[in-house]
Amino acid sequence: QVQLVESGGGLVQAGGSLRLSCAASGRTFSSYTMGWFRQAPGKEQEFVAAISWSGGSTYYADSMKGRFTISRDNAKNTVYLQINILKREDTAVYYCAAGIVPRAVVAGTRVYDYWGQGTQVTVSS
Repeated sequence: QVQLVESGGGLVQAGGSLRLSCAASGRTFSSYTMGWFRQAPGKEQEFVAAISWSGGSTYYADSMKGRFTISRDNAKNTVYLQINILKREDTAVYYCAAGIVPRAVVAGTRVYDYWGQGTQVTVSS
């Protein structure tokens, strides 16, 4: 069993940066692929980024490449999402997820076994 707790969201002006954190409980954190997803008001949940268990491989949605960076620290049981040059359209609830996920399906919401409660990111103009 893995419990995930996101933090680091908040209200930020467009052009600013945020680093989201997702702290995991459990001794098997380093075994899991970790993903970040987001859901904007009135929209479906969308894939943002994922990182392999070792941190050696990262994956991004095409629209997220360049401004988003995913990383992890297995010693701290934490995965991060750095977001730069924030835009109003980045406003969403951001969720982290964990699972044993083949690389071909890292963008799929149904393949992750554990989810956090989400952290709100609001970008103002």
